[in-house]
Amino acid sequence: QVQLVESGGGLVRPGDSLTLSCAVSNDWQIGWFRQSPGTEREFVGAVSRSGRKIKTAEPLRGRFTASRDRTKAYLQMTNLQSEDTAVYYCAARFERWDSVGVARTDYTTWGPGTQVTVST
Repeated sequence: QVQLVESGGGLVRPGDSLTLSCAVSNDWQIGWFRQSPGTEREFVGAVSRSGRKIKTAEPLRGRFTASRDRTKAYLQMTNLQSEDTAVYYCAARFERWDSVGVARTDYTTWGPGTQVTVST
């Protein structure tokens, strides 16, 4: 049974950087999403099985980047702002091809989430 667990969340100050990680398998394509109270879960970034294809939500480009190695997926976040405060989720799907999903419905397995709080 596939299980995902995010790590690396916490409390940071505006302008800080933070990297989240998620243990993965080579067969999985990984997406990152976030959800703050009263909002829908939204796409943040994703990386293909090979790591060669990466997508980032347009408002977050230049600050957020998804990446991976053989055993972990990462979400690097820079210049964090208060509006980035949310629960961040790692999501996975078995993917035969080297494509990247951006919709919640593309993914079959989700981690429990990790809280990221940006505050002074």
